[in-house]
Amino acid sequence: MLAGIVAATGQYQSLASISGRSYLFLVLSGMATGASWLCYFRALRLGDAARVAPIDKLSVVFGVLFLGEHLTLPNWLGIGLIAAGAFLVS
Repeated sequence: MLAGIVAATGQYQSLASISGRSYLFLVLSGMATGASWLCYFRALRLGDAARVAPIDKLSVVFGVLFLGEHLTLPNWLGIGLIAAGAFLVS
């Protein structure tokens, strides 16, 4: 899929042109994503999906709060709806 997107957009770069720091962050991102999914599936095994899924959805809200992103009004409305939905589901 990634190769198709790169080919379609014409943004191919030689692998040698990518910095070592970028490779490091790609590897760390992959490891964090894998660990996140393992924890999520473990939580689903231990608890009800109705209690686990809202906590997962709140990661968007926590990301905005802790990373200090600058959002527009529609973005804030979306974040508010995600938080309200997670509260209602739980």
